[in-house]
Order: sequence, then C-alpha cells, then structure tokens
Amino acid sequence: MIRLRLSIMMFLEFFIWGGWFVTLGTFLATTLDASGGEIGQAFSTQSWGAIIAPFVIGLIADRFFNAERILAILHLVGALLMYGLYTAQDFSSFYPLVFAYMVLYMPTLALVNSVAFRQMRDPGLEFGKVRVWGSIGWIVAGLMISYFFSWDAADAIASGALRNTFLMCAIASLALGLYSFSLPATPPKAREGAGASLGQMIGTDALALLKDRNYAIFFAASVLICIPLAFYYQNANPFLSEIGVANPTGKMTLGQISEVLFMLLLPLFIRRFGIKKTLLIGMLAWAVRYGLFAYGTSDNRLWMLILGIALHGVCYDFFFVSGQIYTDAQAGERFKSSAQGMITLATYGVGMLVGFWVAGLITDHYVLANGHDWNAIWRFPALFALAIMLLFVILFREKR
Repeated sequence: MIRLRLSIMMFLEFFIWGGWFVTLGTFLATTLDASGGEIGQAFSTQSWGAIIAPFVIGLIADRFFNAERILAILHLVGALLMYGLYTAQDFSSFYPLVFAYMVLYMPTLALVNSVAFRQMRDPGLEFGKVRVWGSIGWIVAGLMISYFFSWDAADAIASGALRNTFLMCAIASLALGLYSFSLPATPPKAREGAGASLGQMIGTDALALLKDRNYAIFFAASVLICIPLAFYYQNANPFLSEIGVANPTGKMTLGQISEVLFMLLLPLFIRRFGIKKTLLIGMLAWAVRYGLFAYGTSDNRLWMLILGIALHGVCYDFFFVSGQIYTDAQAGERFKSSAQGMITLATYGVGMLVGFWVAGLITDHYVLANGHDWNAIWRFPALFALAIMLLFVILFREKR
C-alpha cells in the first residue's frame, strides 16, 4: 500500500506540471497576446523557482516541518494561485501569479522525493517503480488536453479554451494538497541529526570539483546546452499549433514516453560506450531534433516533427541524466549531495534562465505578419547545440 500511495503522489505531482506548462507558450501567445520576450519571462519563473527551492528546503522543510505537511500547504496555496492564472486577463496580471506559483511548486519536486525515499528500504531498487508514475501523470495530462477535452484544437485555441488547463491543474493541486496530509509522516532530517547544510543543498561545497579540467568542461557544456533545451519547452507547442499540427499536446507526450524507454537503456550505453560518447549522443540529438523541426511540416513531412519529439528521451536522458551520473562518480562520498545541488542549480537555475531569455529574443526577431519564421528560429538552437558538441569533442578527455 505504501508504494501505491507514493505512486498516486508522484502521478498528481507531475500531472499538475504537465497539465499547464506544455501549453503555456501557446496560451500566452494566443489568449493573452504576449510577445516572445514576455513568454520567455513566464517560462523563466521555473528557473527562479529552481534557484530559490534549495533555500526553502534547506532552511525550512529540512529543519522545522514534516515534509508531507509542507508539501500539502504548498499545493493548497498553489491551487489558489493556479485559479488566479485561470482568471488572469492580461500578461501584467498573469506574470506575478505564475512567478509566485513556480517559487512554491519547484520545492515540491524535492519534497515528493524526500517523502518517497524515507519510506523505502532500498531506494535504489524501489524508487524507479514509483517515479515512473510521475512520467505517466505528465503523459495523461497531455492526452486529456488533446484527445479528451480537445483544448488545443485550432478553433478551441482561438476561443481561449487553453485557459481551462489552469482550472484543471488547480483542482489537481487541491487534491494533492489534501491527499498529502494522509501521507506517511516524514519528520525533518535535522531532528535526527542528519540534515544537510545549506552549502550542500545549493552546491557551494562542491565548487572544488571545478578544479578538475574535464569536469569544468562538462559543467560549462551543461549550462550552455540549457539554451537549446529552453527553446523546446518554450516554443515546441506554439510551433506545432501555429503550423496546423492536430492534437499537438497529445503528440508531445511521445517525448515523455521515449524518456522512460531510453532511461532503461542508458546504463547499457554508459557501460558499452563510456560517458563521453553517451554525452555526445545527447548533444547530437539536440542538433538533429531542431534540424527536423526546422524542415518538418504538418502534412507530408509530419514524420520529421514526430521523430523530433520522440528524440526527447535521447536528448534529455543521454545528456542530463548521464551528466548526473557522471557528477555523482566525480564527487565521491564527500561531495555527493553538494555536487547534485550544484549541477541542478547551474542547469535548471542559471542555464535555463539564460536559455528562456535567448529563446524569447530569437522568437521575437523572427516574427512575421502571419506568424513566425520557424525555420530560422529552429536553426539557431540546432547550430548552437552542434557547436557545443564540437567543442566538447575537442576539449573533453575521458577517464574510464
């Protein structure tokens, strides 16, 4: 029963995120008439949330409150903010609400992990079976938007139906908030004498790893590859909707399905080819994906767009997940938790913050009278990812 209860928690946690974040760019552009720069600001709230989250967890949750209780409170307040997003009529009223929401939501990603880990005898064996339900939750949200409610159909988008995604997620957030009070008690680690320092939470303790030339090169590549990553999160759904692809949100769930599948293959690739080649495959996949987006169409070349979406598992798992594995191996026992905090803050915080800003600038630069020059927009992250890959090939020296 514990695994079932934790799986429901994970399902709702990622159902909420996937239920509004994927279609956010399309909603802002069509319903609130936001510019590319404004859309970039909205997406960058994820990065600000990632930067602030360690302080919430490190200074509050890990020292004074049970993890399941603060998880409940954050989601209950989040439900109110999500309802505010549902009723917002312009970007000026929308932005402060989405900023506040993401500052509260991003810490919950660590809290659900804490609740899950503390209830497991062997997290290495058990966690994957629970975490996969988070990916399923994200997939179900996308399928409901496209195939059950049809909120992302062309006529529905024009009438503002994507606004309903926020109401759906407000209800799910309310449900998870109430449900969290029933989760097993997860007292603060600090009470048990095992709380991590703030330096460990945000990763400053692990800065010594950057003295290693190879790791410093990997670290820089991780931050820079977030710029192409931001283009996908910010522009993929608006792009597919604008060029007339049917059920774009449902089709984008192929990315999460491939993420689950390639996660299973990742250990085999690392053992067979080593960490450098695995990372290079991930970077090359980003360049190939955006090349497919640049030249794909909604009719006879739809297969290029579908393949580009399906490459998400290779793009994400082979670079970001393998990068976490590489970081863990380099850190050793002394810096294990600090190193993960550092790489997360650098990528999802700083890297994505810059990435969303750049994506907004490029998108605004290629606005046309009847839409966007998507070919030019997608060529930028494709060439950028290719340049990072070539530099990584030259500079990184693998040590097995």
